[in-house]
Amino acid sequence: MTSRIRDWLERLGDAFWIRPAALVLLGILLGEAAVLAEQKELSPSWLPESWVYAGGEAGARAMLGAVAGSMIGVAGTTFSITVAALSLASGQMGPRLLRNFVRDPGNQLVLGVFLGTFAYALVVLRTVRSVEEVAFVPHLGITGALMLAILCTGTLVWFVHHVASGINIETVIDMVHEELSSAIRRLSQDEPPVLDEGVPRGEPVVIRRQGYLRSVDVDGLADWAAEHGATLVVLVRPGDYLLPGVPVAEVQGDVAAEEVEQAVDGALSLGARQAAAQDLEFAVRQLVEVAVRALSPGTNDPFTAAAVIERLGATLCEIVPLHLPGGVAIRDGRAVLHRKVTDYDGLCDSMFHLIRQNGAASAMVIIRIVETLGRVMLAEGRPERRAALIRHARLAVEAGRQTIKDPAGLRDLENYYAALQQSRPG
Repeated sequence: MTSRIRDWLERLGDAFWIRPAALVLLGILLGEAAVLAEQKELSPSWLPESWVYAGGEAGARAMLGAVAGSMIGVAGTTFSITVAALSLASGQMGPRLLRNFVRDPGNQLVLGVFLGTFAYALVVLRTVRSVEEVAFVPHLGITGALMLAILCTGTLVWFVHHVASGINIETVIDMVHEELSSAIRRLSQDEPPVLDEGVPRGEPVVIRRQGYLRSVDVDGLADWAAEHGATLVVLVRPGDYLLPGVPVAEVQGDVAAEEVEQAVDGALSLGARQAAAQDLEFAVRQLVEVAVRALSPGTNDPFTAAAVIERLGATLCEIVPLHLPGGVAIRDGRAVLHRKVTDYDGLCDSMFHLIRQNGAASAMVIIRIVETLGRVMLAEGRPERRAALIRHARLAVEAGRQTIKDPAGLRDLENYYAALQQSRPG
């Protein structure tokens, strides 16, 4: 159930309209409350009388009309700036990173503040009446509109700063790295996982849906398998694209095929896009895409690739005291669920293979890979993990020997590799 809730929350984060809609609703409610307070002659004691609007009906309508008109115009400008920033980010850093800009609470809240102020001004404006209509001027409501207009002015200044800094490549890399670090903290564990001593074979289980697997309700499936005396083997993992009719699991046990398919289908959350809820490699792929695009012939920016490599090294150092999730679920001393998980070797492969392949001709990139792996080796003490780091360092050196033409760069590469081989954990 926890995985379902997390996936649901992530889907809500992908919806750009939720926060603006909530602020528009809040603006409507505040407008109604301000009008009601005026009708009840309730004036806040903390508000100085000199701050409360004291004009007449004509001035009230003009002021509220000015606030409403200006806010809807600024909201349109804000939306245009956001779209322009998204287009720039898509071209420079890859379309898959648009998800991070769309999910940015700052962009959503700014648009919501402007639209909420517009809705507030309209709600208050409709209650203003002249003497012929039984005079009513909501002084508190107009004062609130003035305060919201001042708030919007400050919000606009902040938004310009936020967009300007948000499309900076270093800011984007840090943002994606933080998402990766959050996924590691959420999915890793302090205790070693139960080792999978062998995956049993069983009857195939298929589902008729298609899409990216966003999350798996592991606890729910394990409880179901234990209750029915079955053993499940999940053949897919979050991040895979599922094809209709292709087996996604295997089952051992005396359970009806329809019941198994229903249980498995209900535990798999699919969508049109990948998600970071349970996919540890999702943020890794986003970082790697930034580096690969920077290394393309049209861009040729090894400094960005080096910045990504350093964040990947920091991620490996964060994993040092942790254990990646295991692929076995135990119930009552029996392995009831086997599933595919990301291991340390696979994580390193997703981090360095594409960068090495696309940056093999750049001495800076290859050297930075070997240097970063050597620094990680100083913190990592587990033999199997050190073997994976040495393997990737060796692959980088072999690629560098074939493509690097600069003798000095090749010499530096060999020196870093020799230092890595002699490194010892601190």
